[in-house]
Amino acid sequence: MENKGKKFLINNIVPIVILIMIVMAAPISGLSGGYLVQEMISRLSRNSFLVLSLIIPVVAGMGLNFGIVLGAMAGQLGLIFITDWRIVGMEGIMLAVLISLPIAVLLGILGGYILNKAKGREMITSIIMGFFINGVYQLIVLYGMGNIIPMTNKKIILSRGYGIRNAIDLKNIRQVLDKSMVVKVGEFTIPLLTILIIGGLCLFIVWFRKTKLGQDMRAIGQDMEIAKSAGIAVEKTRVLSIVISTVLASIGQIIFLQNIGTMNTYNSHEQIGMFSIAAILIGGATAAKASIPNALGGIILFHLMFVISPRAGKELVGSAQIGEFFRVFISYGVIALALVLHQWRREQENKAERKRMMEIQLSGGEK
Repeated sequence: MENKGKKFLINNIVPIVILIMIVMAAPISGLSGGYLVQEMISRLSRNSFLVLSLIIPVVAGMGLNFGIVLGAMAGQLGLIFITDWRIVGMEGIMLAVLISLPIAVLLGILGGYILNKAKGREMITSIIMGFFINGVYQLIVLYGMGNIIPMTNKKIILSRGYGIRNAIDLKNIRQVLDKSMVVKVGEFTIPLLTILIIGGLCLFIVWFRKTKLGQDMRAIGQDMEIAKSAGIAVEKTRVLSIVISTVLASIGQIIFLQNIGTMNTYNSHEQIGMFSIAAILIGGATAAKASIPNALGGIILFHLMFVISPRAGKELVGSAQIGEFFRVFISYGVIALALVLHQWRREQENKAERKRMMEIQLSGGEK
């Protein structure tokens, strides 16, 4: 019984710590329960698609894919083009997705091949790869657009005649998905179409894990050498997992930005990987195991902290400016804490596995 309690504590140490922090900070913030529930509904619909895109690479043993920023950049390129062509409404969203898909597939293939060359160091490699592709993206957007790639909308072009402005107003597609189908439940507004799209992705992930390809990915994630000896095309399957993740991230970034309504051309994608990974880690996922409840639960816990902490900081010190600083401090502190606790949990699991193997060897020796 004691071991079960200890195991539960180790397996859920990250969400437990974050939940304790939320319970302590919530009364200090003075925010109402209704406000927090509405905020969580809005933030779940905004962020879930991006966070869910992390699950498939984890199944394939690729770790947490910091490279989803590649998909985010593909989504943003789609949004730049539809803004330039002045395509509005749902047509604009669909066209942005169609433009971003082939770009995301190409970037996913490139990322998958690079990560195959860096087996065992996928997470740090995907961070560096994100920085590299970010440089290429900025070169294209800052120099190529309007100079090499024709752009006609003067509102998004820099005054020098080429390059895209730092911020783009997405008023033509702002909250198109969120407002297309809305349900009122009491005082709460629920963006039903966006929730249905996220539900569809959850069903896809559940179905995909049962397919032959999904089973192959799971086998590779458990032991790459055994999977190879069983005739599974390991490297090709790993590339496919990154391609799927990158494509999902490109769609997720479009859903995210249509909710926000503006796009910071050169920065919107930069924090996506870090925040999405922090959210899924806070939900109890690890680099070797992640599930849909980890993703959705993590988004709720992470954003509760994000909403509550600045107000709690303001109430404690009496300054709005310091409260905002407190938000940044808490946000990055939560990411660092989640990563540290994640590493500690891995060490505890390895220690338990070594102890179990020693007990098996000793019992075998006695026989």
